[in-house]
Amino acid sequence: MILDICVKVAVGAPDVLGDCPFSQRVLLTLEEKKLPYKIHLINVTDKPQWFLDISPEGKVPVMKLDGKWVTDSDVIVGILEEKFPDPSLKTPPEFASVGSKLFGAFVTFLKSKDANDGSEKALVDELEALDNHLKSHSGPFVAGEKVTAVDLSLAPKLYHLEIVLGHYKTWSVPESLTNVRNYAKALWSRESFEKTKATKEIVVAGWASKVNG
Repeated sequence: MILDICVKVAVGAPDVLGDCPFSQRVLLTLEEKKLPYKIHLINVTDKPQWFLDISPEGKVPVMKLDGKWVTDSDVIVGILEEKFPDPSLKTPPEFASVGSKLFGAFVTFLKSKDANDGSEKALVDELEALDNHLKSHSGPFVAGEKVTAVDLSLAPKLYHLEIVLGHYKTWSVPESLTNVRNYAKALWSRESFEKTKATKEIVVAGWASKVNG
């Protein structure tokens, strides 16, 4: 059985995988579970009608599971874990919220035009919290030696953070946060990540409208 998934297409490249971290999270889950899938690339600025029929809000990712199209990466990943429990990617409940505010802090800082609004400090605080977690738990991943769902959610977000803030703000994760840096490298070096990541150029182009808008 091949699973159908709709994901974002790259800006200006109609047959190349786009830069959506939530889509990549689902693709990472499929890769780690070794599930066969077929990608349907969606131009999110000019959505085809058949796509709006299955996803009225026009959001990706959308995946067909048990004959129904399902939206929201949280929901999709949860269903995949239930239907295909082996290998398990379940995150122990006490670790499920680690890093959960990181993406919001990153986007706020990215869009900030005021150096004194506290958005940079808020992002550094979130990164420090993640660093402290990784330092105080035997890793290399959030829940220990094995990758779980929380890592597959954080991997694309850290990748976007690194590329986008580097490009638009000449900013990078502080050198002192060695645990976060090593954690990101460990995730990005996985075969599943290599297969599902967008190139740096595509990530930069994908965020242009949010930065300039």
